[in-house]
Amino acid sequence: MAFDYSMDFKNIDFRKNPEKYRVGRGEQGVLMVEPYKSEILEHWRFKTPKIAEQSSQKIYDMFLEYKKADDFVGMDMARKFLQMGYTRSRRYANYKGGKKYNKHGEVNERDIDEEKAESAKIFEEKWIKAREDEEYLNRKKEHQKNYR
Repeated sequence: MAFDYSMDFKNIDFRKNPEKYRVGRGEQGVLMVEPYKSEILEHWRFKTPKIAEQSSQKIYDMFLEYKKADDFVGMDMARKFLQMGYTRSRRYANYKGGKKYNKHGEVNERDIDEEKAESAKIFEEKWIKAREDEEYLNRKKEHQKNYR
C-alpha cells in the first residue's frame, strides 16, 4: 500500500497508533513518522567511513531493539534510515557536494569520492541485513495485511 502523505504527521504518535502507519516504497516518510524520526535521525551520519560505521551500527542496533520490543514501525523506520544512509552517501560519492543536477536541470558529471563510496558500502551492508531479516519480513507482511 502506498505511503499516505495526506496524514497529519505533526499530531500522530505512530508508536501509539501503529495501525496508521503505511510502509510505502523505499524511504517514503522517513523524515515524517514520529517518534521514530526524532529517535533515529540524531544518529544518522555518513561523512566518513568511521562515522558511517558508528552510525549504521547504532541504527541497526535500534532496529534490533525495536524488533525485541515487537515494534514493527520502529523496525521499518530504522530500515529506512539505513537505506537512506546508503542512497545519500552514494549520491555524495557520485557527485561533488551531493548535487546531481545543475541549475539548468542537467545531470552533473560524476566525480567519484571513494570515501563516501565506502560509507555507502557500510550502510548498504546493514540495510541488507535489516531488509532481509526474516522476522522483519514476516511482520511487514502481517502489518500490510492487517492495516490496508
